[in-house]
Amino acid sequence: MRKMLKQREQTLEHVEKQKAELEIKDKNLTDSLIYAQRIQEALLPSEEYFRTHFRDSFIFFRPKDIVSGDFYWIEERGDKIFIVGADCTGHGVPGALMSMMGLEIIEKTISREKNIGTIIRDGMDIGLCVIDRSTRKAEYAGAFFPLYLIRDNSLIEIKGDKLIIGMNPAGISYTNHIFDIKDNDILYIFSDGYVDQFGGRDNKKFMYRRFKYLLTTIHRFPLNDQKSILDENINRWMAGNPQIDDIMVIGFKPFSG
Repeated sequence: MRKMLKQREQTLEHVEKQKAELEIKDKNLTDSLIYAQRIQEALLPSEEYFRTHFRDSFIFFRPKDIVSGDFYWIEERGDKIFIVGADCTGHGVPGALMSMMGLEIIEKTISREKNIGTIIRDGMDIGLCVIDRSTRKAEYAGAFFPLYLIRDNSLIEIKGDKLIIGMNPAGISYTNHIFDIKDNDILYIFSDGYVDQFGGRDNKKFMYRRFKYLLTTIHRFPLNDQKSILDENINRWMAGNPQIDDIMVIGFKPFSG
């Protein structure tokens, strides 16, 4: 009996030791991810910086696992402002590494330092919007990324091509949509994280139909309030469900009117 008690005590000690080691490893991993998050945040444009280009704008950015495979970017060249939203394969650490590669590619491509071509082989969905302030026109091309334009209380969808960056071996050109921009137009660029989130009464995906209705309903509110509503709405929708993917929604008025 005494021997059995001693063996049990040793087993419990061993379990406690393993538990303590796992807790230390988990903390070290979390600390590393938090540090990686700071690096990623330092590379992504802040919302304040975004507003130096578009006064009325918001960025709703919620990584699934601390660091994100979604990323966004903005740059001004003369009269043109380039806005990018992208969703790299995966999320968490692999997705974050892909997103940093994507940022580097965009920086070098737009600045024309050199043409490094397509080196992301695992794929990247992306939307590129160019606002020309002098002509009041916009250009948009998307790889699976749509652009939503709300004008006069109606939502217009500008669809991206069903060709993922890095998985287009034939080198097929992406469709370049050119359209006029009017005062009080609102543009939305977003990844699929919001629409693919499970939740609701029947535990189904949010879907594009609901997302369009939501944006059409809230577009009259100030842009910062829209961000809060998007946040509150997806929290209610999830209702305890885990977040399944990185979430990114960017909204902006090219001209405030």
